[in-house]
Amino acid sequence: MTDTPTADRRRFLKGAGLSVAGVGALSAPLAAPTVARADAPIRWRMVTSWPKNSPGPGTSAARLAERIEKAADGRLQIELHAAGELVPALEVFDAVAQGAADMAHTASVYWTGKNRAASFFTTVPFGLSSREHAAWIYHGGGQQLWDDLYADFGLKGFMAGETGMQMAGWFKRPIESLEDVKGLRVRIVGLGGEILRRMGGAPATLPAGEIFTALQSGVVDGAEFLNPWIDEAFGFYKAAPYYAWPGFNKPNGTGELLVARDKYDGLPEDLKLVVEEACRAEHAYALAEADWKSAAALDRLESERGVTLFRMPDDVIAEARRLADPVVEEAMADERLGPKILKSYRAAQETARRWSSVGVSAYFQARAA
Repeated sequence: MTDTPTADRRRFLKGAGLSVAGVGALSAPLAAPTVARADAPIRWRMVTSWPKNSPGPGTSAARLAERIEKAADGRLQIELHAAGELVPALEVFDAVAQGAADMAHTASVYWTGKNRAASFFTTVPFGLSSREHAAWIYHGGGQQLWDDLYADFGLKGFMAGETGMQMAGWFKRPIESLEDVKGLRVRIVGLGGEILRRMGGAPATLPAGEIFTALQSGVVDGAEFLNPWIDEAFGFYKAAPYYAWPGFNKPNGTGELLVARDKYDGLPEDLKLVVEEACRAEHAYALAEADWKSAAALDRLESERGVTLFRMPDDVIAEARRLADPVVEEAMADERLGPKILKSYRAAQETARRWSSVGVSAYFQARAA
């Protein structure tokens, strides 16, 4: 897309309509089918966990809805609802499972209260990178495990958006040692919240639309969310000007499309393929968008927004790394499919490790030399 950062923020902050026919390069109005059809179009409602007009996941949801409609030639039509319009942000899973909506755009990391193994299908601390994660889902058995995990709820999940590498978060003051983490109240999601708790911090779960207010009012001292581009759009720098890296809690940012399994299974085969391929297309497009726009946003945050970047201290990273494996193992031990998913995920990490080291990592080191 060619939108400017200012245009991104203007659409988000002013609350302009986030319709399925109004995002970026896909903004041309949907044409009516030129061939009359005997069957009425299938109409589904999509709810999301994202505020209206939010860059990143919010626009992924809108593009995805439009991709599906266009590829289906109007036979499958999607009515899009942002967080809070039909159901609250963190209730979209139940909305689809219970039939109040047909599909949802969200992130599996929010559903750890139902089964902590859900985290693996977004990200886990010190886990797979975006490319490695996609390889596991598509080629390493991850999709089948995802399907098995959601079968109890009558749902099917697809990778359908990607925000890439995440930052470690925004803070009101810099963290200079492990001692500074003690008592720190931080908005954090997934298994990283338990790591923070064991380090002496106080984790809090908040939906995207409540983070800024919580930072501004002092309900939390810090917050992790996504990447520089999306974090800038939410204005977190205005309330907490210290921005930490690396984002070891969320080394990947996979979004998911949740679909009611019975509705998906009831589609004609060609429309099933439309949904699947639309998800694949949006996933790849969103990752490229995130990398491109975050690079510019990171520079802008420092040069124009008064943000101070800092690296998490070595003792904080080391302690988080020490705690990560036991936290993950304990979380999976009693969950249905938890041990099986963890075994598959770790096998994927081991498979990827050497190639990532002699391939991507070694190249980046050589390029920087």
